[in-house]
Amino acid sequence: MPKKALITGITGQDGSYLAEFLLEKGYSVYGLTRRTSTQNFERIKHIIHDVELVSGDLIDQHSITNAVHTIQPDEVYNLAAQSFVQASWEQPVLTGEFTALGVTRVLEAVKLAKQDAKFYQASSSEMFGKVLETPQKETTPFYPRSPYGIAKVYGHWITVNYRESFNMFACSGILFNHESPRRGLEFVTRKIANGVARVKYGMQKTIKLGNLESKRDWGYAPDYVEAMWLMLQQDKPDDFVIATGETHSGSEFLEEACKVVGISDWKAVYEHDAKYDRPAEVDFLIGDASKAKKVLGWSPKTSFKDLVRIMVEAELESEKNQT
Repeated sequence: MPKKALITGITGQDGSYLAEFLLEKGYSVYGLTRRTSTQNFERIKHIIHDVELVSGDLIDQHSITNAVHTIQPDEVYNLAAQSFVQASWEQPVLTGEFTALGVTRVLEAVKLAKQDAKFYQASSSEMFGKVLETPQKETTPFYPRSPYGIAKVYGHWITVNYRESFNMFACSGILFNHESPRRGLEFVTRKIANGVARVKYGMQKTIKLGNLESKRDWGYAPDYVEAMWLMLQQDKPDDFVIATGETHSGSEFLEEACKVVGISDWKAVYEHDAKYDRPAEVDFLIGDASKAKKVLGWSPKTSFKDLVRIMVEAELESEKNQT
């Protein structure tokens, strides 16, 4: 019998790559999706007939418990969240409902309906926020700087609590920024890649962006979903930082993207727009994934330059079809 995996947030960047990864491993893959008037299956359209979608919502306890009860999964990956940091100031209560309490609802569903299922929680480097230690590792104290980061801290600790209270196999992956062509257009990396492609084709002259001086540890999403899976293949549950151990500024990302299309001066296409600045900025994130390397045997495969090139080339292809 093939293993069964339930993924919340299957239509997102990470969910779509994880679904692909698990299908290649021979899993039966189930995805929890919210009922909306217009369904967005763009990221999973190529595997839509290979996965089974189940109706459910992180705000509705019964729907999650029912899904777990019906599927009886071996592994549950909770990737669903209100995941855009900027929006978390505009919708702080909704962010708390999905990104914090939503985790509790999924854990509770697993506890009630399939307690021996292995559970993965998508924690975030945004939990470190105003960093208290560099580089950041599993023992670094949290100091979140946004409603999103705060909600993720709750989700992280409730996962630890269920593991310790109910002897559940529950892990948190503290993933640093990870990007791909499937990133939402509201995220700065995708905005840069798309904007550079449009400038190259003469569709726009500048790219409107916020503060580019904050630094991030940027990796490639397909590399990171492998780490999620590896965590659930261990003998005992634990939490792991997943990162590249390198940090780059937004301006470096823009400069590298410009190089891909032959634009020599990135400042010529950059237009600062204050509306994209955060009320409280996270200035510097860099992760120490040495524990993941030692225990999981995981390390990133894709370099920063390759990541930027992959994203820009995808946008050049996509925008070419629009011209």
